Amino acid sequence: MKGSSSLPLLAVVLAVAAAFILLSGQSLPPVVASHFAAGGNADGFMPRNAYLGLMLLITVGIPFLLALGHNLIRLVPPRLVSLPNRDYWLSSERSAETFSFLRNHGIYFSALTGVFLCFVHWRVVQANQTQPPHFSPSWFVAGLVLFLLAVAVWVGVIFLHFRRSP
Repeated sequence: MKGSSSLPLLAVVLAVAAAFILLSGQSLPPVVASHFAAGGNADGFMPRNAYLGLMLLITVGIPFLLALGHNLIRLVPPRLVSLPNRDYWLSSERSAETFSFLRNHGIYFSALTGVFLCFVHWRVVQANQTQPPHFSPSWFVAGLVLFLLAVAVWVGVIFLHFRRSP
């Protein structure tokens, strides 16, 4: 994976995420139950436009900042980068490929995070369809477990890549 081949993926995911939030958010009531206690009962409310603006900021902003951070890792002094076989992977002949790999996988993680945040928004939309609003903790936990499993796979791919012997 050379260059920024995964950057279009992130752009598409974030554009679709923004459209999804705006379109699905139109079914929300004027005052949205936006925070829920552990049992799923609503305990925080906000105007729909404020909620949608905040969700857009979070769902697009966090993945963007994560991708930016992964892109800036090439500016970190090599002695501060923690990788198995660091000297091998950050040698002058391999550092460009190494940072490209890290950047691309950072973009994958950013896209995954955006998808998870869309899932959270969708659960809020669903919670607001009932009266009184109720957020299903079991659905959230199931989504969180899937997200964490995907993150574990992501970490495993990176770890296995850099564990290869020089």
